[in-house]
Amino acid sequence: MDAMSQTRAAAARYASKRDDRARIQRRREQTGQRIVDDADQVTARAERLVQRGTVSVATVERLSEQSPDRLLERIVGVSADFQPANFLARGARAITSVGRITQGSNGRAIPVGTGFLVAPSLLLTNNHVLPDQDSAGEAEVEFGAEMSIDNDPPAWTRFRLDPSAAFATDEDLDFTLVRVVPAADGRTAGDLYGWNRLMARQGKIVTGEPVNLVGHPNGRLKEITIRRNELTMQLDHFLHYSADTEPGSSGSPVFNDQWEVVALHHSGVPGEDGAWVANEGVRVSSILSGLPVGLLSELGAAPLATESIAPVRQAGAPARPSAFGGTRHLVFLHGRGQTGRDPQTMRREWIAGLNKGLTLAGLPTVEPADAWFPFYGDTLTEPLESLAPASPTTRVVYEQLVGEAAALAGRPADGRREGLLTGVQGALSWLASATNLDHLLIAAVFRDVAAYLDDSSVRQAVLAAVERTLPASGQVVLVSHSLGTVVAMDLLTRLPDALEVPLLVTLGSPLGLDAVQGRLLSGGPHRPDRVGQWLNVWSQSDPVSIGCPLEDDWKGQVDERAADNPLQRSHDVAEYLSHPHVARALLRHLT
Repeated sequence: MDAMSQTRAAAARYASKRDDRARIQRRREQTGQRIVDDADQVTARAERLVQRGTVSVATVERLSEQSPDRLLERIVGVSADFQPANFLARGARAITSVGRITQGSNGRAIPVGTGFLVAPSLLLTNNHVLPDQDSAGEAEVEFGAEMSIDNDPPAWTRFRLDPSAAFATDEDLDFTLVRVVPAADGRTAGDLYGWNRLMARQGKIVTGEPVNLVGHPNGRLKEITIRRNELTMQLDHFLHYSADTEPGSSGSPVFNDQWEVVALHHSGVPGEDGAWVANEGVRVSSILSGLPVGLLSELGAAPLATESIAPVRQAGAPARPSAFGGTRHLVFLHGRGQTGRDPQTMRREWIAGLNKGLTLAGLPTVEPADAWFPFYGDTLTEPLESLAPASPTTRVVYEQLVGEAAALAGRPADGRREGLLTGVQGALSWLASATNLDHLLIAAVFRDVAAYLDDSSVRQAVLAAVERTLPASGQVVLVSHSLGTVVAMDLLTRLPDALEVPLLVTLGSPLGLDAVQGRLLSGGPHRPDRVGQWLNVWSQSDPVSIGCPLEDDWKGQVDERAADNPLQRSHDVAEYLSHPHVARALLRHLT
């Protein structure tokens, strides 16, 4: 489908949404809010903003006191109004991966569109820019085609494309993904210019928020569009937004204000009088859903919904064979909320926390390559439809977890002193007040714990992902965090006999809750026989470990230590690992 056909299709979609646009405008006028998306979209967006630290917990608390009934809209609105000082620096980093696509004609390189890197050697653009392998094989992409900070002339670098190595395209969704040939020295384009990871998960943007476009309109040097732009409508596979664009912008990334890619720009939208009334981009989630598993694995992305919940990329990172003599192994087992993350980066973060603790204890540090890091984050990909799970049975487990945790935190049985907040919302509010953490974060943790405990397909997918990245024999020092501590308890019931576990460490664990214990594969608070010593470390301000210490239920089975974690990082794994007592115990069993 050529560019003109795409424009006509976009115009038809725009015309079909006339009533929806009128409804949005009425809501804006009635509420005085420009954020007017559906509740599930706004909830997911607010959760992501809080998780990324874009909106502080203090801001959430202040807004909650002012107007609890509009809390989520106000969180998103504040994010759109105020940007951190590093907004431009992060934008500068994100846009280096944007290049100008050219094709040869009579010895000249003619610009035909824009593209951007979404993996070290994969370029995303429009189907109408590169419709087939022949056109892609004749094209090149130029990175660095922009003026320097001192307005010096650009010195760009050209890369050839190799559609025979990797090529995927879709006329209806108007995207093409193609391999970029490495430079002469073997370095990929991504090594030199970086790339932007694509994420299918909900929560990247809502109607009324700003968008930012970066491209090469009319083949000019790189330009950005960051003023007077906003998302105006979400369709199933497309986004409509207001922004200044020109031909040549096709294939540009559409960013949110956190510089995450939300869409692939592909067309302007003409109105009935021929004037341009909007722009249209293809949603990232739709692009990912149309890609084969092999390319998804390379992108480090997971589809929004699949027939199977099995992960689509490698489970994680094995340790080097010589670490700790080759017979003792350090295995990290992460918690929830890691969808789309790089296991190698996570492993470095865990080791950084551990090395801080080792340094404070006066002990030698370890290398990231010394630890095994099974990864199961991409198995928990259910979009956030609300604070609670969509499944009725999982919702019951979730409400039991939250209610029990709030009771252990001192919430009155009849919910007094909570004003309008009752039931699970009141319990979350109580936990947030007791621990100084945002209720959205608390809800997200317990929601994923509930999904793991209630849904056998989720449990099996998680355990299978972990088992794919474990040593085959020897002694394992197993260090787990948050939901990972629940996974660890189940894992210990099915490890091969050749693996011994001289030390189990659980950090920030919900194992103190009856609703968790009764649903473990062990059938209750029973430490598996293969575990030599069990060290549980908890923080009084951590809402996930609110049922600790564990001695009441796990009598005589566990050694415990309370950690004085900072309030704003009370559940952070690096804070737990940085305690000298934890680091000392780990190294003692490893060496």
